[in-house]
Amino acid sequence: MSNRFKPKFNIRKGDTVVVIAGAAKDNKKPRKVLEVFPDDARILVEGVNIVKKHTKPSARNTKGGIISKEAPIAISNVMLWDAKSGAGSKVKRVRENGKLVRVAKKSGETIK
Repeated sequence: MSNRFKPKFNIRKGDTVVVIAGAAKDNKKPRKVLEVFPDDARILVEGVNIVKKHTKPSARNTKGGIISKEAPIAISNVMLWDAKSGAGSKVKRVRENGKLVRVAKKSGETIK
């Protein structure tokens, strides 16, 4: 993807989000973001989209077997969690003291 038109997302690593679409849809259960992949517009969320990976025994993993791990989901399927309103919220960027700050549209709370 070209850097000229690289998209900007309002969700960052460590944020709390709510899954609003897909098999793990739950608008009331906040979950933590483990990693963001902006080039693919995907996000890794804790406890969502669990896949099983079959591994052979190797020098590093002598047992092998089946490992459960999270797989990325589309970033459009999550919404930032707003603790004040207790639900998901859209985000806007506001300039405060020369810095861009993320603000929840529902409650007006700044997001750290």
